[in-house]
Amino acid sequence: MNGPSGNNPPPPHILVVPFPSQGHMIPLLDLTHKLASTDTAITITILTTPKNLTFLDPLLSSFSAIIHPLVLPLPSHPSLPPGVENSKGMPTSVPSLMLSFSNLYNPLLQWFHSHPSPPQLIISDMFSGWTQNLATHLNIRRIVFSPSGSFALSAIYFLWAHVPNRQNPNDQNELVSFHTLPNSPKYPWWQVSPLFRRYASGVPGSEHFRDWFLANIASWGLVINSFNELEKPYLEHLKKELRHDRVWAVGPLLPDPEGLNQKNSSFISERGGTSSVPINDVVSWLDKRNRREVVYLCFGSQVVLSVEQTVAIGSALEKSGVHFVWSVKEGGDDRCVDFMSGFEDRMAGRGLVIRGWAPQVVILRHVAVGAFVSHCGWNSVMEAVVAGVPVLAWPMSADQFVNTTLLVEELKVAKKVCEGDRAVPDSDEFARVLAESVSVRDDLEATRALKLREAALQSIREGGSSDKDLRSLVGKIHSLV
Repeated sequence: MNGPSGNNPPPPHILVVPFPSQGHMIPLLDLTHKLASTDTAITITILTTPKNLTFLDPLLSSFSAIIHPLVLPLPSHPSLPPGVENSKGMPTSVPSLMLSFSNLYNPLLQWFHSHPSPPQLIISDMFSGWTQNLATHLNIRRIVFSPSGSFALSAIYFLWAHVPNRQNPNDQNELVSFHTLPNSPKYPWWQVSPLFRRYASGVPGSEHFRDWFLANIASWGLVINSFNELEKPYLEHLKKELRHDRVWAVGPLLPDPEGLNQKNSSFISERGGTSSVPINDVVSWLDKRNRREVVYLCFGSQVVLSVEQTVAIGSALEKSGVHFVWSVKEGGDDRCVDFMSGFEDRMAGRGLVIRGWAPQVVILRHVAVGAFVSHCGWNSVMEAVVAGVPVLAWPMSADQFVNTTLLVEELKVAKKVCEGDRAVPDSDEFARVLAESVSVRDDLEATRALKLREAALQSIREGGSSDKDLRSLVGKIHSLV
């Protein structure tokens, strides 16, 4: 799509505000990539902090004419260690990061007032609800970006809008009924959003969080990394609850999902970080395996496994006999280090251990991968859907329990193998499930996963539901100038 020229108004200028956490930043940068690829007649400024600037490198190198960084120092916060600007590996830092990040309000306001041609629109992450107040002050529109799916976002909005009461504050298994959502799901208290649980427990200053989520609900528009065929009932629910139809499902937001454009290879490989193992080495290792015989295990950028969990998973892999790629976040416990050292020696040739960030999109799209053990963060869900790989679900926190319900109970493309960030699976049973996941012929989950992959790809092809929503969004952006 090409924009106006000649005597037409100047091109739209958008301020994109990613939240500094991998699971939030990556999909919003993917959306920015898609907007820039779809419409070259726009200008995009991306707010970032000094230590997060490198995540923008692939975008800045590909679209240097229309995408520009705005680098502002992150204000300090007493609960954040000095120098921390991203929640990677520090899930408990998210609330403090939200509070710290919100203190960019005044520097941003000053930047707007000093800019010769300031943005007419803000697209910001749902953890940056304060930007709604900024947009209101500046008399411009703001669109919320949700890195979570529409089911999970519906649950989040329900919590902050209704603030359900607990009958017994000491009962972590007390059920919370999301009675306005399709199918009226229920979850035990310990599976409810940790940010909301903090609010309900009366943490000082937590009213900010509710104000910001209510501001999200009041925002002019909403963009979601999902697609109609995946979550239609929940997309319709959001439109009903928000009382407008400015809800755009533009997913899956992944670079080159069909693997047709070699120019996107660096963007895919560097997406979210640099792999600790050279990508060519990972691909070469996978190339030596048979089709669908490898299990890939990764629990996202936040989770650091306990010693007991690490040993249980390692023992299960060893007993199962499967080939595997395991992305491990090391927490510095010497017992984990000692176990992994011996484990790698024993598994040499059968398994590949990647410490730190892994090139997940590349791994999942390889034909050798037949199953994905995942925490079911939404980015991982979408990457698995596009790859057509069935999931072995181990939800641990946040929206992962809702995502697991969608995958296991509604779409039936996954099996739940464990749940909870402190749970330790039985290694014998886990080994059986791992072996079965890549050995059973005519596996129903695998068949359904391939059908869902085709639906995902169809949605972003010309005329598909997500393609239409993306073009509708671009049209709305131009109408604001």
